[in-house]
Amino acid sequence: MSGIAGWFNSSKNEKPIDRTVLAGMALIQNHRGGEGFGVSIDNERQVGFSFVSSRADTKPLVVDQNKNTIAAVGNFYGAEKIRTNLTAEGFNFSTKYEYEIELKLFEKFGIESSLKFLRGEFAFAIYDNKHDTLYLVRDRFGIKPLYYYFDSNHFLFSSEIKGIFANSAVGRSFSNEGLFHQLMQTQVPATTPYSNIYQVPPATYIAVKRKPIGGFQIQSQMYWQPNFPLNGEWSITNENNAIEQVRTMLIDSVELRLKASQPVGAYLSGGIDSCSILGLMSAYQKNPIRAFTIGFDDSGYDESQIASRMARSVGADQDLFKIGGNDLYQHFVDVHWHTERTIYNTLGVAKYLMSRHVRKAGYQLVLTGEGSDELFAGYPGFRRDYFLSLKQSSGQQYEQKLQSSNTLFRGAMLSENEIASEAFQSLCGFTPSSLQPWLATGKMVPSILNREIQSKLTGYDPAEAIANALAKDQIEGRHPLDIAQFVWIKTMLECQILTWGGDRVDMAHGMEARPPFMDHQLAELAFQIAPSFRIHNGREKHVLREAMKGVLPEELYNREKFAFMAPPAHRDQSKSNQFEELANQYLSDSAIEDSGLLDKAGIRNLEKIRKTSKNTAELTRIDAILNHALGVQILKRNFIDVEVPTKAKQLVEKSKSQFKN
Repeated sequence: MSGIAGWFNSSKNEKPIDRTVLAGMALIQNHRGGEGFGVSIDNERQVGFSFVSSRADTKPLVVDQNKNTIAAVGNFYGAEKIRTNLTAEGFNFSTKYEYEIELKLFEKFGIESSLKFLRGEFAFAIYDNKHDTLYLVRDRFGIKPLYYYFDSNHFLFSSEIKGIFANSAVGRSFSNEGLFHQLMQTQVPATTPYSNIYQVPPATYIAVKRKPIGGFQIQSQMYWQPNFPLNGEWSITNENNAIEQVRTMLIDSVELRLKASQPVGAYLSGGIDSCSILGLMSAYQKNPIRAFTIGFDDSGYDESQIASRMARSVGADQDLFKIGGNDLYQHFVDVHWHTERTIYNTLGVAKYLMSRHVRKAGYQLVLTGEGSDELFAGYPGFRRDYFLSLKQSSGQQYEQKLQSSNTLFRGAMLSENEIASEAFQSLCGFTPSSLQPWLATGKMVPSILNREIQSKLTGYDPAEAIANALAKDQIEGRHPLDIAQFVWIKTMLECQILTWGGDRVDMAHGMEARPPFMDHQLAELAFQIAPSFRIHNGREKHVLREAMKGVLPEELYNREKFAFMAPPAHRDQSKSNQFEELANQYLSDSAIEDSGLLDKAGIRNLEKIRKTSKNTAELTRIDAILNHALGVQILKRNFIDVEVPTKAKQLVEKSKSQFKN
């Protein structure tokens, strides 16, 4: 895989782009590649690109005969067929790299129409030489990251925020609102914790043009949307038809993602998502699939035995990676260098350690089960919201069963008490259950914020900020389940699962993870399936279970959704001790005073409650907010206190053998 960075000046008379700085913007992301590296600058046009790549012979940057340039990460599935069609039409290709197909599609159709042909996970930048326009594009779900910054003189972009911070023109600080959302977990879509640093939203392209008087004209346009139909207008209302179409489309998605020049492994937990992927991979491949499983020493959270039975059933070669309570907080600081945001649960650390283990095992590519819960209503909160559409007696019956079977996840996946947000009640008609635990956490945030920051946020409603960022026309008139899934996709999936639970911890070790469930054609199919086939008789992911019945052992076919999480610190004394060691370093009175972000009394009060409370949901919530508090302190040291441009320059000096003037 690879990482990219770029620089676009507002005036062609601007001081020339600094080649060393541009190189550092890529090299500070060298964990994403490490073998290949390059810089391309057009001083006449005042635009430059840099990259790191996982292979010396792979170049994620292409310049065509029209001097249009693309720098990209990720995969365009079906690129060979597109290339063949374009060649037959008379287009000439100067390289064998798959990213060049987008330059030809762009030449033929323009930016928006060209994106309809792309299938996969990707992020890229195109410089249109003829029209002097820079485009930034991100895949439909935001699987691959892409960030940008601009002032009156410079427009900068990078796969990771640290690439932007490597440029000394950029100030480094938290925004007050960004800090608040880091402490409560849920971000406002398309934002970051940092002042003036933005995400390219999923399924969006951004066009950047120079203004004649200086500065930039920036336009943002969505090219796709997770579009659920109006209530009652689903096109797939026959159960057998739904099952057959899901099976066919998922097989196609897996087959596309198995095409690679290297061995492909699988991430395997005890859920039907990753087990379905492994089952299809095993049916497709002749040789046994290497299946990598995380095992925890807390039996309440460990799924390794169930995963082992799945591996045996399909003849997979299981690689069980055991993680103990002492392992997770030891790597908590390192993980934040990669995630660039806080994490509420050490699952992100576990996945970071797993990706390192997979690389050491000789693999750089795996298929994963991410996205299934989003498409087929897997999370417990979705069931709670679906019950809103049922008769009261049926809904109450299923609600009681849901609560009794998910006691372990109260405070994280489910709120123990109903929490209503005025903004979401107005937008959705209810407050999505998936957000309620974090709205409860949000109520605790002001008490731990620095008093000065707290005063600046007086009257700020984080729920309202999130609700205002959601497309009202995609919510009005929809079924409660469709609304719940849409809100989750635009908040928790985009800002959490695909960052610290996905690309950032995988690519920390240059490990590529492909999620077949996050294929947009499969998603468009799933959105058209009637809710009663997604949740049937109170059971989640019904249509997927039936579609995959042939590859799932009966135990898994019948198993209720079990959220893949690491055990919270309060459940394990050794883990709790590791947490307290970090807290003594980052949450001490002196550390809090030095950072100026948090309030000592507020943190001490949470620590006191943590030691005395017997309420599982409360303890889970306090563990989460203290993890976030640790996280913001670590992020400040990593990216604000440390001179990131100096660090990047040192990496350039070490890479002189690759760096050519």
